[in-house]
Amino acid sequence: MTESESTSADPALPERLARAITLAGPIPLSQFMGAANAHYYATRDPLGARGDFTTAPEVSQMFGELIGLALTDLWHRADRPDARYVEFGPGRGTLAADALRAMGTVGLDPSVHFIETSPTLREKQAEAVPDAEWNVDLVGVPEDGALLVVANEFFDALPIRQLVKTGDGWRERLVACQDTLFLPIAGDRGFDQVIPPHLRDAPIGSILETSPAAVAVMRALAKRIVAQGGAAIIVDYGYEGPAIGDTLQAVRGHEYANPFENPGEQDLTAHVDFATLAEAARAEDAVVYGPVTQGELLVALGIDARTDALSAAAPERADMMRADRDRLVGAQAMGELFKAIVVTAPGWPVPAGFA
Repeated sequence: MTESESTSADPALPERLARAITLAGPIPLSQFMGAANAHYYATRDPLGARGDFTTAPEVSQMFGELIGLALTDLWHRADRPDARYVEFGPGRGTLAADALRAMGTVGLDPSVHFIETSPTLREKQAEAVPDAEWNVDLVGVPEDGALLVVANEFFDALPIRQLVKTGDGWRERLVACQDTLFLPIAGDRGFDQVIPPHLRDAPIGSILETSPAAVAVMRALAKRIVAQGGAAIIVDYGYEGPAIGDTLQAVRGHEYANPFENPGEQDLTAHVDFATLAEAARAEDAVVYGPVTQGELLVALGIDARTDALSAAAPERADMMRADRDRLVGAQAMGELFKAIVVTAPGWPVPAGFA
């Protein structure tokens, strides 16, 4: 098959989406976002200066180390059960490598399981953590042993639904297209009955976001933690909802972009509703702590002492270490926008930083 024949047989994502919309009509935003992000993450390494965005583990080793030690502390106070380290969306494997190294210094050497669908990122993760095993969801993770789970900037990339207030009531936001120009429109079906009572009278144009995908993942995770024992640390940018607001955004080359342009070529995310995640976990009888801000958590876990120790070991890098620390915990940087919750099995200890 020639290159031109291959291209014709497998059109680019925008053309495939446009064709589907032309044939069947506008699609839910969740479907558009899911298709765009699946293609985006499968075809590139989006992290770092040459990518589109930078996550906390890429800022400093201290983030992964402190997360790893927080899980180790819980494991130790839970009488050191057999354990498995599980990470959702582990990026390049940087957080896991740092966390596992820290765990090893205090006697914890768990098996490693990555929940990852991107072949490109799996290659990067294999370089960072060669002994890892990969699955596309929790189903493939063994059901024995306590689960020590991390999900950093994972839930924000899961598809969302948006409901918009119109003159005719609440409607789902759909994505239509003209050629390959995509744009949001309001659907015809009414959704007033699912809007929380205190939000139903919001002004016309108001948007309410939900993420059934996030709720499903959280319930499955909480169910496994309750059954097997363990804890999950979840860090993301978000809020305690439900609340009115359009948080859908696209990032490309470290700059914000139009989320309806170039599907599959930029990262689509939305702020995480931590209250809804917590409710989903409690529905499976898990215990939930937080949210607290990322800054509060990292300070409570000892980032200042770790910064001092790394600076003393490499004085020539002390200024950079302090700058990294400030970026992770500063109110004007990542410290306030990013928040954390911890989900544990009943009877597990209270996690550090959440007393």
